[in-house]
Amino acid sequence: MIRPPGVRGAAFGTAADGNGRDDLRVRRRISAALGIPEAWAIVRQVHGTEVVWASRAGPLGEGDALATDRPMLPLSVATADCFPVVCEADHAVGIAHAGWRGAAGGIVAALRTALEQAGAPVRRAAVGPGIGPCCFEVSEDVAASFPGFVARTRWETPGVDLPAVIRAQLEGVEEIWEAGACTRCDPAYHSYRRDATKDRQVAVAWLNST
Repeated sequence: MIRPPGVRGAAFGTAADGNGRDDLRVRRRISAALGIPEAWAIVRQVHGTEVVWASRAGPLGEGDALATDRPMLPLSVATADCFPVVCEADHAVGIAHAGWRGAAGGIVAALRTALEQAGAPVRRAAVGPGIGPCCFEVSEDVAASFPGFVARTRWETPGVDLPAVIRAQLEGVEEIWEAGACTRCDPAYHSYRRDATKDRQVAVAWLNST
């Protein structure tokens, strides 16, 4: 698991770490390594903009972001080209699953708003591995949904710079860490665009008890 420096409760998985969201044996191993409980809060990801406030572990319905002010309640999303984004406040934490639909709809901004409305402005953020502008080929119609963020892939087709879209939604946050890895380029990560895989890596966020 990748532990972003400066963020107190966040970890981003690689393919080798396994899918702790769905495999309980893997979850136990990851939880033990991170020193967090084995019971995680999860949502059924639908590429939308719904933020779910978590007060307990377990499945919490549909959504693409989770937030909590409960210490040591792990929040998790699973990705395979979409970006996991952790937002950390002084007394709360949130995590988002940001694909192009969620990014276009403002899922990261929605998570920030949910935390701010709970009296927890975001101080730090961490953006995990996801598909880079080098590989994120899109149609002209999709590219038109991202004015100012259109890119060209390595093979010179229309693309979108999703990390830049996410950074824009984090504008004003004091500290932002980025993994900077492209999941399609790097075989260390699962990539749906590269392999049409059903496998996922996980990201976890939690609020430390101290």
